[in-house]
Amino acid sequence: MTATSDTWTIAIVTAADAVRARALLARLAADAGVPPLDRARLLAGFGARLRRALADGRAELTVTARAGGELDLVLDGPRPWRHTLVRPTAAAGPLPGPADLDETRLAEALLAADEDTTAVLATLDETEELVGFHREELHQTNQGVLALHAELEAAAVAQRDLLDAERAARAEAENARRLLTFLANASAALNASLDHEDILRRLPQLLVPEYARHVDVWLMDDTPVPPDDRAAATVTAARTGRPQHAGAHPGGLAGVDDLPASALSPDRPLLCLPLGARTVQGVLTLTAPGDRFDPDTCVMLLEVARRAGIALDNARRYEQHRDVAEALQRAQLTDLPSTEGLALAARYLPATHGLNIGGDWYDAFPQPDGSVLAVIGDVTGHGLRAAVIMGQLRTALRAYAVEGNGPARILTLLHRMLRHQQPELYATCAIARFTPGAPDVVWAAAGHPPALVRDPGGEVRVLDAKPGIMLGVPVPYEYEEHSLELPAGSTLALYTDGLVERRSAGIDAGIDRLARTLETLGATDLEDLDSAADSVLKPMLHDSEHDDDICLLLCRTTTS
Repeated sequence: MTATSDTWTIAIVTAADAVRARALLARLAADAGVPPLDRARLLAGFGARLRRALADGRAELTVTARAGGELDLVLDGPRPWRHTLVRPTAAAGPLPGPADLDETRLAEALLAADEDTTAVLATLDETEELVGFHREELHQTNQGVLALHAELEAAAVAQRDLLDAERAARAEAENARRLLTFLANASAALNASLDHEDILRRLPQLLVPEYARHVDVWLMDDTPVPPDDRAAATVTAARTGRPQHAGAHPGGLAGVDDLPASALSPDRPLLCLPLGARTVQGVLTLTAPGDRFDPDTCVMLLEVARRAGIALDNARRYEQHRDVAEALQRAQLTDLPSTEGLALAARYLPATHGLNIGGDWYDAFPQPDGSVLAVIGDVTGHGLRAAVIMGQLRTALRAYAVEGNGPARILTLLHRMLRHQQPELYATCAIARFTPGAPDVVWAAAGHPPALVRDPGGEVRVLDAKPGIMLGVPVPYEYEEHSLELPAGSTLALYTDGLVERRSAGIDAGIDRLARTLETLGATDLEDLDSAADSVLKPMLHDSEHDDDICLLLCRTTTS
């Protein structure tokens, strides 16, 4: 080994050289104030490089002191190593050199290395204890995290279950709302008509295709004996009055009996629902739209069938009531008389809406003196009562006329009779008396729409003399007669308000329209008075359905 004042070089050939070099580095690091842990790391790394240097053959450690207390350590060889130490000011003094490393110094260096090792081991013990503490803390934290994850998972599952339950509840509520809405709309549609044929047409329109693939309605009044194309379940429902389900598998429908699959529909179930309010009138048979009937939908279909049965029962009762009233009314509309010098034509049309039968009537009959009375009238209200009161007025009017009374006196007597016998019922009436050979017509009216007169030249005018009050108004009243010249070829039109009155327009507009219609008729058109009556009605009714009965009585004076 050689040394200078600034640089020391240690040739490392043997293990003893390596020990001296390591001891020198330990002392220099201690003088530089390197902490024991860092010093142990430095020496351990340096020792490993020394062992590799011995294995490679030869190496040199050079220590160079620089200004400021810096020490450069360089290990030359196949695997060079370099490190810098800084001695603090307090450690100023002669640097230890290789000559200072005798056996005593080497022993001290080894013992000092043990102290470093002890310090490192103590640090390691503290670190292991701290690591153990943190490991336990981490374990506890992991357990808490796992427990929290478990709680979160349980909460997520519970929340998912709640969301699923909420979705199911919403879907069920929406389905119930949809079914109730359909039921309300179907009920309104079925009850909007009093024509049982119309109700039967509406049922398939309502139910196909959403609730049934096919709909069949069997009314036992029409075909009391079931034909061969009726399913056995349909016949069973008619016989027992209980709903029947026919399918390959039980339907599980509340209030519905299960039967085997029908031979007429082996692939799809059938639902057979009795129709009728008090008795079974028929059976509504539905073919399932899919492979089964939904239980909730089935409850709604049962109610639809019940309401359809009520609607059909109401329609049949109404039709019976209407037929009786219409028969009674038509029985009292007598044939018009054939009179010299006077042609007559009449039309009666029941209303297209509502009860259809009202108290409208017309009449024409000769009096003992040879004159002819033409009468038209309208009793307020509809139905049997209006038809009966109309018959009473007609009979009383004829009785008063036979006694020789004129139009005004007849109306006065009718008013007195109706006021006392039917105090809450009213009627309108117009009477015209035609006398053979007389150039005029005598007439009187009780609250009735004004008559129209078409002269031979085609001009139409309204008999706008103020009419008397309606028959039956609870005040005494004497009606007045009016006289009008009516030359041959003139036409007098008597009518009820159903011909001229519409909801969308007033009665005056209807009277003007009727006057224009009469003006369009030619003289040749009026020669056939029956055809002329049809020609008058057609333009008056073509654009809308009438809500009230219609009576029209045409009276045409002739030369013979």
